[in-house]
Amino acid sequence: MDKILIIDDNPAVLQSLSLLFELHDYQVVEASTPFEAEQVVRYQRIDLVIQDMNFSADTTSGEEGKTLFFNLRSINPCLPIILLTAWTELEMAISLVKAGAADYLAKPWDDEKLLVSVANLIALGKASEDSQQLQRQEQERVQFNEGVQLCGLIYKSVAMQRAVEMAVQVAKSDVAVLVTGANGSGKEKVAEIIQANSRLANKPFIKVNAGALPDNLIEAELFGAEAGAYTGANKQRIGRFEAADGGTLFLDEIGNLPLSGQMKLLRVLQTGEFERLGSVETRKVNVRVISATNADLLNDIAAGRFREDLYYRLNVIEIKLPNLNQRVDDILPLVHHFLPTRELTFSAEKSLRAHTWPGNVRELENACKRAGVLKPTGELDTADFGLTSTIAKSTPPVQGHEPSKQELQQAMRQCEGVIAKVARQFGMSRQALYRRLQKYGIEY
Repeated sequence: MDKILIIDDNPAVLQSLSLLFELHDYQVVEASTPFEAEQVVRYQRIDLVIQDMNFSADTTSGEEGKTLFFNLRSINPCLPIILLTAWTELEMAISLVKAGAADYLAKPWDDEKLLVSVANLIALGKASEDSQQLQRQEQERVQFNEGVQLCGLIYKSVAMQRAVEMAVQVAKSDVAVLVTGANGSGKEKVAEIIQANSRLANKPFIKVNAGALPDNLIEAELFGAEAGAYTGANKQRIGRFEAADGGTLFLDEIGNLPLSGQMKLLRVLQTGEFERLGSVETRKVNVRVISATNADLLNDIAAGRFREDLYYRLNVIEIKLPNLNQRVDDILPLVHHFLPTRELTFSAEKSLRAHTWPGNVRELENACKRAGVLKPTGELDTADFGLTSTIAKSTPPVQGHEPSKQELQQAMRQCEGVIAKVARQFGMSRQALYRRLQKYGIEY
């Protein structure tokens, strides 16, 4: 619930405004002196302030209100402040608006105008906070990434940032890492980041799809084989562990490895020792293991499909990757990476962000390739990606297109100028709506 601070030394004004806002589902905090007001703003989260200009008897200069205004701004520079003025203080109020006050209203005020102004200013304040938070996050991401090898990973979301930070942190050690996540979510890319930022960056990095190894060839693939060890083995074969000696072995789809292969894998993880197929000579390797799976290994353990002792050997540290629909902020940057020279309609952007992407980044990449091939030039719309428009369903006035000036004006009238409602109707952020209102010169 949004919280409004009302500052006035007149109890009747406090009571009247408090009742008005509480009837419209706002939480109200009252203060009758500048000192009380400053303490409230200092120690509580306030979304908007409505302040009088004078607090002493027989004072009409507005100097007290001016001092309070600047004190509140010093505590919270982004706090929207509405000034309640008498005509004698109008010049002072106008000067404060130029200095950053959100609005001023003359006494007696118009309830409807005040409510609209409050709703818009709170929405604008939240949009400003969101924008500043995104800027801070972006600055932190850029600073973090300056000295990090990302191996071509494209992302902007906080969720993916956490995964990258964890990958870079664990890269400094030699412990086994298990990367979990759905198909196409970037597990192999995270493994590459771990390798590239580790002290083994210049050492071998061998990738194996463990689930694709045939049962009868698992031992030969992982540990090698001597010539004649099995039918068709005409020459000595080096296994993946031996090839990765001194570096990193990435075991993808480890959850699909059959139990026979799991047992053979466990020994080399415990001791570093193995024998080539057809040989009695014990060899020893020093290999860091990164594994990945889209399976729920704990459920597989309970069902007897995966060895518990192997699970704890592989899972010293687990990095969980979110699905693409859980990191929506990454979708458009990825699209612009896959289609660097193409423009998207508002409808396409909306639909791309709203799609569930069960195939994650891999599915998104394929959709972008489809769009680029089937429509090699021009602006790309929703249908070009093989998606159904989500805007037409939720916002009838838009009908899958960028809102026109007339549609925006009509929506502003229907929503009585409340920005949050208009933005929700068109399925866009408040910042995006403000840009369009400014573009068309529509007052708000």
